[in-house]
Amino acid sequence: MRTRCWTRSAGAAPPGGSGSRPKTGSRSSPPARSARIRGRSRYQIVVERLELSGAGALLALLEARKKALAAEGLFDEARKRELPYLPETIGVVTSPTGAVIRDILHRIEDRFPRRVLVWPVTVQGAGAAEEIAAAIAGFNRLDAATPIVARGGGSLEDLWAFNEEVVVRAAAASDIPLIAAVGHETDVTLIDLAADLRAPTPTAAAEIAVPVRADLLERTHTLEHRLGASFRRLIAERRARVDGLGRGLPAARDRLTTASQRLDDWSERLARGPRQLLALKHQQLAHATGHLSADRLAQRLGQARQASDLLAVRLGRAGRAALSERAARIGTAARLLESYSYRGVLARGFAVVRDQRERPVTSAAAVKPGAGLSLEFHDGRAAARATGRPKRRKAGRDEDDGGQAPLL
Repeated sequence: MRTRCWTRSAGAAPPGGSGSRPKTGSRSSPPARSARIRGRSRYQIVVERLELSGAGALLALLEARKKALAAEGLFDEARKRELPYLPETIGVVTSPTGAVIRDILHRIEDRFPRRVLVWPVTVQGAGAAEEIAAAIAGFNRLDAATPIVARGGGSLEDLWAFNEEVVVRAAAASDIPLIAAVGHETDVTLIDLAADLRAPTPTAAAEIAVPVRADLLERTHTLEHRLGASFRRLIAERRARVDGLGRGLPAARDRLTTASQRLDDWSERLARGPRQLLALKHQQLAHATGHLSADRLAQRLGQARQASDLLAVRLGRAGRAALSERAARIGTAARLLESYSYRGVLARGFAVVRDQRERPVTSAAAVKPGAGLSLEFHDGRAAARATGRPKRRKAGRDEDDGGQAPLL
C-alpha cells in the first residue's frame, strides 16, 4: 500500500507553488521575519506497507482466532455443562510457585475442605500452552475431578498461552466440567469462552467450585427442624383424626357383650338341633309307613298291569293301521312309477337305440355309417349296425302309414 501525506504550516504555499525558504543563520530584516512567520513547511510521507506490531498485532490475531473457533461452535452455550454441587475432588491447573495456588487452597479450606489435586504447569512462555492442554486431558482421564485452570493477572503477552488454539480445543473437548480463572476480572482469554464456566479471579473460582460448609450445615439444621415440625404436625393431625373416628365407633364392651349373647344362643340351638331334626325325620317316616300295606301294594300293581295291557292293545292296533297305510301309499307310488317307466312304451312296439357307449341316440343325425348300435325292446336287446345315412323328412310331409320311419 502506497500513501502520500502532506503536512503544511499556516501560510505556506501549496506543494509545487512558488515561495522561498529562509536561510539559516542569515539576519533577517523585520519584513523577512514577518515572511518567515507566515511561511509554510511541506512534508511528504510515502507508506509502502502497514503492519501491526506489539499489542495491536496480538489483538488482531486474537480476534481472527476467536472468529474461527466460534464458527466451529466451540463457544456455544448449548454445549456447556453444569458444575457438580459438591465435588469429591478438585483439580487445579496452575503454577505451583505462585500466589494463585495458595489463594485457591486457602479459599477451599475456608469454605468446604475437599481433596485437591494440583497439576503443575508453566503458565506463560514457550511450551506453556501444550502443558496446559495436557493437564486438562490428564484430568479427563482421571474422571474424578472438577478442574480449575487458573493464573494470576498480567499483560496480553503474559496471558497469551491461554489464547492458543491447542488450549481452547482441549477445554472444549473436556468431558468433565471445566472452570477457567485466568487473570483479573477485566482479562478475557479464549479459554474463558470455551470453558463451562468463567470465574473472574482464581479466588472466585474456588468459591464457585465448592459451597460454604457453614451455610450447608445451617440449611441442613433448618431443614431438619422443618422436617421434625412437619412430622410432629402430621402425627398430631392423624391422632386427632383417629380420635374423631374412634368417637363414632360403639364401645368395645357393648359389641363384645352382644356377640357373646349371640354365641350363647347359637350354642344352645346347635345342641338342640340334631335331636329336633332326628325326631322330625322319625315322624315323617312313621307317617309314610302308615300308608303302606301289602293289600294296597297288590291293588296298585293290578291297576298298573291293567293299564299296561290296555296300552299294549292300543299300540298293536295303531301299529297295524300305520303299516297298512304305509303299504297302500307304497303300492300307489309303485303303480305310478310303473306308469311313468319307458318299459311300458317299449311294450307298445317302440325301442331304445343306444351307441357303443350305452348312450341313448335321440336323433338320426347322430348316427354315423358303420357305427355299432344296441336296440332295446320290451323283451330283450338286439345288436345292429348303421349301413347308410338316413334321409331327412321334408317339412310338411304327412306319414299316414302309422308306422315308424325306417331307421337302418
